[in-house]
This record gives sequence, structure tokens and C-alpha cells, in this order.
Amino acid sequence: MSPIATPSLPRSRGPLSHALISTIAGEAPHAQTFPVPHPVIADPLGADAQLALYICYELHYHGFSGVDDGWEWDPGLLAFRHELEDQFLATLRGQTSGANDATAALDRLAVEPQQGSGLSDYLSERGTWVQMREFFAHRSLYHLKEGDPHAWVIPRLSGAAKAALVAVEFDEYGGGRVERMHSTLFANLLREAGMSSRYLAYLDCVPPESLATVNFMSLCGLHRNLRAALVGLFAATEITTAPSARRIVAGLTRLGAPRACRHFYTEHIEADAVHEQILRHDIVAQMIQDDPKCEGDIVFGIEASELLEQRLARFVLDKWNRELSSLMPVAGG
Repeated sequence: MSPIATPSLPRSRGPLSHALISTIAGEAPHAQTFPVPHPVIADPLGADAQLALYICYELHYHGFSGVDDGWEWDPGLLAFRHELEDQFLATLRGQTSGANDATAALDRLAVEPQQGSGLSDYLSERGTWVQMREFFAHRSLYHLKEGDPHAWVIPRLSGAAKAALVAVEFDEYGGGRVERMHSTLFANLLREAGMSSRYLAYLDCVPPESLATVNFMSLCGLHRNLRAALVGLFAATEITTAPSARRIVAGLTRLGAPRACRHFYTEHIEADAVHEQILRHDIVAQMIQDDPKCEGDIVFGIEASELLEQRLARFVLDKWNRELSSLMPVAGG
């Protein structure tokens, strides 16, 4: 996998993202500070707010071409991001249960419905190759940085929980071998599917429902007070990925997809089944034992990530059931 080329800024989707893009694409932060510290947020889960938040977070990953690195810690931009985050978090907390039984939350995720109605069920049974490629585009925002949002929690853990999480992350990064990194495997998948493997190539194409799933990971990763929520969402991801990957492999096999497309998911069937046990018993249980007060935050991470995944699934399936594309049209794309 070649070094990641710094991506270009995306197209704006409203006044918030327009103000952000037009400002950081201009003068360096030492010449001016971000001028919109108190944005008016019509819909915290909508396209404008989620894209603005995604851009703010991407400054902590690879940044954007033509954008001065100093914007990452510009006080005005951080104040702007804080307002977006507060509204995003308030919305998620308002739509989750506030429960504090992590074992029950994880057990519920581990139960496979008798007749599934999720994205992977659809792709397994009747998804077309066009729809499978759309699914790859949605997931590219996460899978091409897989492991990175969760790595921020490492210095915020200690003892056995920290050691266990590092072991899981070591697998995400290919056990030290670049050709086995999960992000490398997904880049191979995209190329074999005839798609761009360029980092953030599909940022302009995906809806806010896709952006929100990755934004929640970045939000929890960047805030120490959300470290337990980050572990909860990570555990939820590992529990649900193996069965989902198995169904996607079935769909890819049915469609006669290239081997590299299947390999990414077969790797997750095996790896995430192991990771689930490590997260449940060596990380989540240990964290609760060390600090019982963190259990509610772990449950919040589980439930909020599940909520966002369900929103994405509903959006995509609604489009597909009406024989429409789930991606946004981009001129020249």
C-alpha cells in the first residue's frame, strides 16, 4: 500500500461546512482565527453538521491538501467543533436508554435475529454487484483508517485492559506487516472491485448517515472523558462484525466477486470472533472492575454506535428497495 496522499477538501453541504471549508482553505491560522465560534445547528445529524464535524476531525488524521496544519489546534475552530459535538452528543444521549448494564447490552448484540433485515442480510441474499460496490464506498471512510480512531484510547487505559486493547489493535495493524493491515486489505478490495482506493475518495458521495458512524468513533477517541464509550463502541463493532462479514462473504461468493474482495471479510470472520472475547472479558470487564462508574458510558458507546448503524442501514435499504442509489450524485464522479 503506497503512502496516503493528502486528500482534497470536500464540497460543502450547507452554511456550516461552507464557512469551515472557505476559511481553512484560505489564510493560515496565525493570520486569522476561525470566525464562527457559535454555529446555528439546524440538524445535528444532518448533512451540513456531520460534514463540518468530519472535516474538523480529519485535521487530526491526515489533514487536507492546501490546509495549514496549524488549523488542527486553532482556538476558534475548536470552539466551533465543540458546539457541533455538544449537539451531536445531546442528540445521541436523547435517543439511547441511559442504562448501565454492559453485560446485558453486549449479550443483546450477540444474539442473531432469526430473520435478519440488515444490510449484510440484504447483500447476502439479493444484493447486486452495483449495490455491493456502493456498500464498499460507504465503508471506505472507516476501513481505510481502521484501527486509528480506537488507538487514541490506548494512553487513557491502564493495566490489563490497556494490554488487551493493544493486542487487538496489533491485529488491526496486521501484526506489524503492512500487507496484512486491515486498511491495506480494504484498499486491495476496492481496487479489485474496480473502485478508487484513494483515501477519502468517496467523501463527497456518502450521506450524513455514513459520516455519523465514523464521527462518533473520532469523537470518543479524541475526548478522554469518553474513553469508556469508545471501548463500548469498539466492543459493539467486534461483536457484530464476524456474523455480518460471514453474510457479506456469502453475497460476494454468490456474485462471483474477486478473491481480494472476499479476503477482507474472511479475515474479519476469524479475527473479530477472537477480538470479541478479548474486549468482553479482558477489557470491558476489567474496566468495570477497576472503575464501576464507567459502565454507563460503556453502554452509551454500545447503544449509540448501534443507533447510528441502524440509521445508516435504514437509509441505504430504503434507497435500494426503491431501486435508487444510496450514494449522493457528484458532478464528474
